[in-house]
Amino acid sequence: MKILIISLIAWLLVFFPARADDSLYVVVNAKNGIENLSHHEVVDIFMGRDRAFPDGNKVTVFDNSSDTETRALFYRQLVNRSLAQVSSYWARLQFSARVTQPREVDQRQALLELMNSTPSGITFVKSTELDPALKVVYKFDP
Repeated sequence: MKILIISLIAWLLVFFPARADDSLYVVVNAKNGIENLSHHEVVDIFMGRDRAFPDGNKVTVFDNSSDTETRALFYRQLVNRSLAQVSSYWARLQFSARVTQPREVDQRQALLELMNSTPSGITFVKSTELDPALKVVYKFDP
């Protein structure tokens, strides 16, 4: 009986390995006074509808473009749109001169440096990119 249980556990571990947390997180500079944001607030900030945090302080949005899959997943979970649809959205807004598109940062280290030096910064990262200098204010469900 013990052999059967051990075999079953081994089989489960081989075919169903433990997955790392692959959630996406919205993060701000650790010195930022914001503790949490709602999904609605995150949408408004990343889609250019709000230029300030709920406390009234200015927000500087950095679009994490270091990993296309992560970025596509972020916008799919945020507003249920593809990257092409998001690009089109920003093109229309910029044409009307209403808002400025978030700054795209295509290197993880550069993004971390910008977030560390910008108290008003906000971006999104995978769980493997979390850093003590960043404060999680919103987590997407995997």
